[in-house]
Amino acid sequence: MPSRYASLSRAELATLVPELLLLGQLIDRSGMAWCISAWGREEMAQVAIEEWAGSSPVYTRRMQRALGYEGNDVVTIFKGLQLDIGAPPQFMDFRYDVQDRWHGTFHLDHCGALMDVEPMGEAYVRSMCHDIEDPTFDATAVATNPRAQVRPVHRPPRTPADRHPHCAWTVTIDEAHPEATPLAPYYVVERTRAAHLELDPIDPADDGTSDYAGALLSDVDFGAFSHSALVRIADEVCLQMHLLNISFRLAVEKRASDDDQATEIATKQLVGVAGIGAERIRRALGLPATSAGALRVLELHPLLNPAAYVDAEVSADRLVVRPSAAHDDGAWIDLCGPGRTAALQAVVRAVDAHLDVEVEGGDAAWTATVVRREVPAPEAGEVAVTRFSTGSTFAFEPRRSLPITPV
Repeated sequence: MPSRYASLSRAELATLVPELLLLGQLIDRSGMAWCISAWGREEMAQVAIEEWAGSSPVYTRRMQRALGYEGNDVVTIFKGLQLDIGAPPQFMDFRYDVQDRWHGTFHLDHCGALMDVEPMGEAYVRSMCHDIEDPTFDATAVATNPRAQVRPVHRPPRTPADRHPHCAWTVTIDEAHPEATPLAPYYVVERTRAAHLELDPIDPADDGTSDYAGALLSDVDFGAFSHSALVRIADEVCLQMHLLNISFRLAVEKRASDDDQATEIATKQLVGVAGIGAERIRRALGLPATSAGALRVLELHPLLNPAAYVDAEVSADRLVVRPSAAHDDGAWIDLCGPGRTAALQAVVRAVDAHLDVEVEGGDAAWTATVVRREVPAPEAGEVAVTRFSTGSTFAFEPRRSLPITPV
């Protein structure tokens, strides 16, 4: 099925792709609040470890194959981080240095995740920057080379309190290192439909860059990619979100007292990120605050993408959803339908608070119609919780894209 993102211009896609990467980061700003409420800080950290370690090796290899930069060295690891929802550009402002193929360093000039967590206190900072980062950085690197080790030079809690850069790390690949192995959730995630989804290849004849096989760049210039490449990147970033969410749900289900609690937490996570994501997509693309604008936001929202994964059709006045691979995986769309309208409502109300959805049909085959109410709806509590993140209002800035050479 053709990508829904193919309908956007090259310039629109170059604007949208960083937004999608940032939206992937906000999944945790939404979901972890409910894990803390249910099980406390320490168990929340374990959920995050399993979530990222289960999904990131899968989606990292997918992006390597899509953009033709497969390898086993530090440069390959750094390119993967630049196209990872765990490190959205500028919001997680990674700065890289490469000494040689097997040695590199990076530091964060700005860490949006730290800005979100520091007000919560030192215990939460340690959970994120120590307990979660230690296993998950290595889990991401294992997709490129199982003998890669990511180790801190310094990291928060910051001493002094305004220390800059926020953190610094070394990346070393050495045959003497013990070979890292994926955590248990990876073996479940890598068997999903999302992990093996075939997407249209990038057209090398399209105007612009069709891969990332050249030099490592200080900042990826998405505007330099071809239309075809940007469509594929957008679809891959959405798959990253689905794979992360699948891994999140596995970790939640493992801890939930029953199916109802697991579904409640998964739904709250989706509602929060759906609303903020819709708001940012509408703003980035300048879409109108109308019913038509809301349907267009739905069409471009990661909830419904890639088209090859989520079988849906958006027309002038409605959304039609059919059974698909996403339903088989228990992805986000499985939390929507008749009697399960909160996420859809969050999307359309991010466009205009007067908008609502009416849904009819079955569990996996249903139709949603956008309608207008006389009284505007209040913002959903789940969206308000996600808005706590500085990522909800973060603004990207123009950057020069310079090649990084070994020093």
